[in-house]
Amino acid sequence: MKMDFDKWALAAAAVVLAVLPFIASGYILYIVNLLMIYIVLALGLHIVIGETGQFALSHAAFYGIGIYVAGIINNAWHPNLVISVLVAGVVAAGLGYLLGALAIRMRDIYLALSTFAFGEAMQWVFLNWNEVTNGSNGYQMSPAWFFGFELTSDLRAYPFTVLGAALMLWVTVWLSRSQLGAAFRAVRESDVAAQAMGVNANVIKRVAFMCSAAYAGMAGGLYTTFASFIHPESLGFWTTILILIMIVVGGIGSVRGAVIGAVIFGLISELLRQVLSFQEIIYGLILIGFMMFAPRGLFSGRRRARKAAAATGAGSSGETQA
Repeated sequence: MKMDFDKWALAAAAVVLAVLPFIASGYILYIVNLLMIYIVLALGLHIVIGETGQFALSHAAFYGIGIYVAGIINNAWHPNLVISVLVAGVVAAGLGYLLGALAIRMRDIYLALSTFAFGEAMQWVFLNWNEVTNGSNGYQMSPAWFFGFELTSDLRAYPFTVLGAALMLWVTVWLSRSQLGAAFRAVRESDVAAQAMGVNANVIKRVAFMCSAAYAGMAGGLYTTFASFIHPESLGFWTTILILIMIVVGGIGSVRGAVIGAVIFGLISELLRQVLSFQEIIYGLILIGFMMFAPRGLFSGRRRARKAAAATGAGSSGETQA
């Protein structure tokens, strides 16, 4: 039943996304493009936190690295969009692997603090490396290209962001069902137990950081398909918090929860642009509320309730038979 529901939901989403360019305005298409970026970002954070249990707060930094790398490549050489996005992902993945190598001996709050420090350091770089990023003035980016086709509008970028998000969703599901995904979850549950089963926990943590950073870097590359300007202030700590809220509310460890959380809070973030001074307070209250009353999120909580109901039903059936 669950698989049937997921298939119908995906089919309905595909139909809506296919029809949308013919009926929606430019602003709506911009919002959808942005939601696709948030989905890729949420899926990347899902890998390192939801699958592997490593509480990292550096996602916005890798997202920014992807944007600047792809933007610099587009400005200098105007290559195929695929090349700039892949290079952005590879550069972010390499830095993510290095960060993972430095952070593997840390856990819990110490890991969070070290990755938070990396994110703050990268924002300082974005703000002060004037020769490369243009510092606090922001960075102007040339339109991306795809086989001679210049992406100069949200409509032209739309199929690339949608297909990019769909591809990363497929990769995430495949990864979750693979042996590597099983190794991620083994490390999440217990380093010691994972080592006893022959899983090299240190290597798995590095790979998780690398994969998560690659997602963020490619999300940054996709962002350059419809955005022509980036300011370092939009790549700060609160961007990471927003993505963290997406996976916490959706359900830590749930791919479906990460996607739906990204859509819901991507839309909320746009609505809250009218009250920027209260944005952080509202995000903080939402995060605190879910951590207190629904720490497993919406979808994980439903899954646990279904399991409990099934177990209760089985127990009642056994008592009746007895």
